[in-house]
Amino acid sequence: MCTTQEDIGYDFEDDSKDKTKTLKPNPNIDGGWAWMIVLSSFLVHILIMGSQMALGILNMEWLAEFSQSRGLTAWVSSLSMGITLIVGPFIGLFINTCGCRKTAIIGGILSALGWVLSAYASNVHYLFITFGVTAGVGSGMVYLPAVVMVGQYFQKRRALAQGLSTTGTGFGTFLMTVLLKYLCKEFGWRNAMFIQGAVSLNLCVCGALMRPLSSKKDTNEKSVERNNSEDYHAKALFHSAKPIKSNGVVHEEQEEKEGPANVKVLYNFQAMECKGKSRHGKNLYALCILKRASQLTVTIKNGFGTWYSSYFGAASLFTNRVFVAFVFWALFAYSSFVIPFIHLPEIVKQYNLSTQNDVFPLTSIIAIVHIFGKVILGIISDLPCISTWNVFLIANFTLVICILILPLMHTYIGLAMVCALIGFSSGYFSLMPVVTEDLVGIQHLANAYGIIICANGISALLGPPFAGWIYDITQKYDFSFYICGLLYMVGIIVLLIQPCIQKKQSKDQPTDNTKV
Repeated sequence: MCTTQEDIGYDFEDDSKDKTKTLKPNPNIDGGWAWMIVLSSFLVHILIMGSQMALGILNMEWLAEFSQSRGLTAWVSSLSMGITLIVGPFIGLFINTCGCRKTAIIGGILSALGWVLSAYASNVHYLFITFGVTAGVGSGMVYLPAVVMVGQYFQKRRALAQGLSTTGTGFGTFLMTVLLKYLCKEFGWRNAMFIQGAVSLNLCVCGALMRPLSSKKDTNEKSVERNNSEDYHAKALFHSAKPIKSNGVVHEEQEEKEGPANVKVLYNFQAMECKGKSRHGKNLYALCILKRASQLTVTIKNGFGTWYSSYFGAASLFTNRVFVAFVFWALFAYSSFVIPFIHLPEIVKQYNLSTQNDVFPLTSIIAIVHIFGKVILGIISDLPCISTWNVFLIANFTLVICILILPLMHTYIGLAMVCALIGFSSGYFSLMPVVTEDLVGIQHLANAYGIIICANGISALLGPPFAGWIYDITQKYDFSFYICGLLYMVGIIVLLIQPCIQKKQSKDQPTDNTKV
């Protein structure tokens, strides 16, 4: 599955002289409206990922309000974060059917509705439905289009564009934490969630900015068809009103006399056309409804066919072994980034480092360096002499080493250095869409990346509870980091070995054919 020039946004122009088709690059590729797409994706990461990273503020309010166990209450935020990513494969169906813009707008409305309904929660189980499921599904419907649109609009600067857009997660973590703290203190958590629902409606604005790349081409084609139709009717009217020649010669007097008659013919034709329209208006309206319904049916059928073939058909994404290894890696990758965020405060408390951590929290170090890591790794990956795949693997190896040595650090300086490396190396998240597109092509990016973030969602949903379960058994967080780090290492090794195996098989294939 390779990406062709037609897939990455090229318009065709007809040459009337030599009747050949030439490729004209779309001016919005790597520029123009592409930077508005980056801005839209940046705001989406602030409003969605930033809000989810700040849910610890609301979690404390829910504990005090409903007096439930910490494990049960924590499932509210875990469901919201997990479902946002897990629904990725199903959001791919919406994108194939409705497009990124409509999917994002509907998701923005659904996310805002989930926040507003959660303000009236009477128990934790109510929040499972309104916030965990409703807001989670809505967030997923906005998040995936935001990533896919950046991949469609950029080719030369894909890694940098994805890095800039995903830095919204870091900025959003700070902004939303401050906002939710202020709102909960001044208005209470219920009104805070209601206001946050109103803020989430800005996701609809972000979705409206996701203009389809081919919209300009479609508009030109429609205008050409409209102009051709108008020219055809004009020519028909002209020929119908043209004076009849006598012996092949048209006299000037006849033209002057018949000129007003031609005008009358035109007016009579237009009047008859208006009467016909008014007479058959209802029939035309019914035909328009049937036409729209048939078009919608065909669109849904084609979108579902593309979605189904990508997952279960002959051209399934799972026939690509490197992509399968990528999915296996994603099952263990995201938890290694989430677990430090959740359990570092407890580790600091066990090591009696709370005073130093209050001055500059370790989680803040990860978040700040994470922003710079995304941008720097994106710039490095866009260099012509650098392979994005190699940068991606090196960053993964660095992160897994940091996860394995973090339990060995018992001083604040040592933990701060490891957390800085975790933040920088985890900047490879901005390279995930780029690597996915390189593996499957731009046409299958929505479906493929939906599977990847679904695997990440499972990792984010099960990783922290697994680490807590290990702590309950061993009374230490050390083993949870070791086990998660080793599983992460296995995923990286599979991701490293599989391309080599596929390359070897492709080299051996011609020799087998020649023997046969």
